[in-house]
Amino acid sequence: MAGNRQKAYLANLLSTEPEAAPLAASPAETADGATETAPPPAPAARVSRMAGSTLLGRDSALARIASGEIQQVTRRVVDPARVRIWEGNARRYDRLSEENCHDLIDGLIAEGAQRIPAVARRVEDDPDHDLELIFGTRRHFSVSWLRANSYPDFQLLVDIVHIDDEAAFRLADIENRTRKDVSDIERARNYRAALDSHYGGKQVRMAERLKVSKGWLSKMLKVAEIPDAVLAAFASPDDIQIAPAYPLAQALDDKTKAKAIGDAAKRLAREQADRHRDNAPAIPAAEVIRRLLAATTSPRAQASHFVYKSELGREALSVLSVNRQGATIRLHKGSGANEEALVTALREALAYLDETGHGLQS
Repeated sequence: MAGNRQKAYLANLLSTEPEAAPLAASPAETADGATETAPPPAPAARVSRMAGSTLLGRDSALARIASGEIQQVTRRVVDPARVRIWEGNARRYDRLSEENCHDLIDGLIAEGAQRIPAVARRVEDDPDHDLELIFGTRRHFSVSWLRANSYPDFQLLVDIVHIDDEAAFRLADIENRTRKDVSDIERARNYRAALDSHYGGKQVRMAERLKVSKGWLSKMLKVAEIPDAVLAAFASPDDIQIAPAYPLAQALDDKTKAKAIGDAAKRLAREQADRHRDNAPAIPAAEVIRRLLAATTSPRAQASHFVYKSELGREALSVLSVNRQGATIRLHKGSGANEEALVTALREALAYLDETGHGLQS
């Protein structure tokens, strides 16, 4: 039954309109290489009813891809070592680990096999690989990990399709839109690379093909330009979201502001490293962005604007004023912040004063 549902799902991926009839199913290869004729695809009404499930909930979006790009789907189980990862996918394979894939690994062990296939295409002129994975990277990592850790008989279940790079990008993108573990910055940079690779640098064309708004795509591409040196100010790339990061990306267009942001990012990166070493809480992304942008404005105007709020959203510590004699800092009653949080707030206030040219050591 799971196999039939997946065939209906893949058959419906590339229809022109959401209600279009699915493509006819093609033969599926069994584990020993034999082929068998798959049952007819599910009627459109049934596909619609199944759309509420975890597997088929993306049908309405996936069906927007133009028809004819997948003519055949072949299902096989393969050694994951013979499958390379397509570089056009947004997910960073080097960021996968046993820890962040433990749920999938445990599920594979419980099921005794992989039930939902990955999607791949054949490759030529590569003696080390037979296939290239379009999406299903976590499945590839998890099966590979199991084979190396006491489960050598596990194999990777893949649906092999015939598809070009641009269609593969759209297919992988739609799959990744539902994945919370693909960060906004990863997707943004993936879009930026695809803009030149698949759409000749034309944002309007890309927006049309992806069925996204031009304004939203423009913001994604702008955020993708934030350099690694500035991203290092954040505790994790996963913390960066498009909307709050967009003003930062815009500010970097100004050379003077870009230098100030770069200098502030270096200080924040050191502070984040110190906090990590001391097992202290990381500086939240919103505070990082605020401090980076504050570095681009007049120090005198901004030095007294520092406010640290508790987990309850109440003001816990604020810088009231700054002059030649020093800074006036207020600790607010009833904020809900404990002593440890207040110490953290004071450290951040001192770092902020230093960034804005009012450090107590100067």
